[in-house]
Amino acid sequence: MDKIAPVRYNVQLNFHKNDGAIVQTINSYLATTLKALRNQKGWSLDKAAQETGVSKAMIGQIERGESSPTIATLWKIASGFNISLSTFLEPTPQSQGAVFRKPDELRQQPATDGMLVASLFPFEDRFGFEMFELTLLPHYERLSEPHETGVTEHVIVLSGTMEVLVDGQWQTLKQGEAVRFAADKPHGYRNLNDQAVVFHDLIHYLPRLHSPTH
Repeated sequence: MDKIAPVRYNVQLNFHKNDGAIVQTINSYLATTLKALRNQKGWSLDKAAQETGVSKAMIGQIERGESSPTIATLWKIASGFNISLSTFLEPTPQSQGAVFRKPDELRQQPATDGMLVASLFPFEDRFGFEMFELTLLPHYERLSEPHETGVTEHVIVLSGTMEVLVDGQWQTLKQGEAVRFAADKPHGYRNLNDQAVVFHDLIHYLPRLHSPTH
């Protein structure tokens, strides 16, 4: 039996370089994915707004490629549609073998967020998780609404010192430290320092969650 060759899966999304062509490409992918998903569910714009908590006008602008939503907005949309965040960032890898990823080629900064995002491993049904490299710029704070029931996050700090909001309390995490918490409750991340903080965030979903391509 032939061995499956390793695949180096690079999509080169570098928002932090302010490349207008790349931004347009990602906006186009997001627009197509969101509209297809909404049509698949048979939802009107009003219904989508009701389910996600994102305004009808904003959803319409995203579908027309006229808006670059923040990660907070994308997470709200993903939760409302009961899909993974990475579904809106790039397609699911098709390889059954090894998949190599390079954060420097994946890192992006949606809209004017103080957070850089690299989708290291997009969600796949067979694994049940997605994994990100996230960078918090200095003095940035993001409060997240609860994700779907049963969603768990695993945060590992790669560099710097950050705080995570868990069970209503801000807890300090230093380089090399980690935390696992239920993400179906309000939670958050913040960087009170003058240097950026980089961490991995592995988000695990219950089996009922699926991507729109399955």
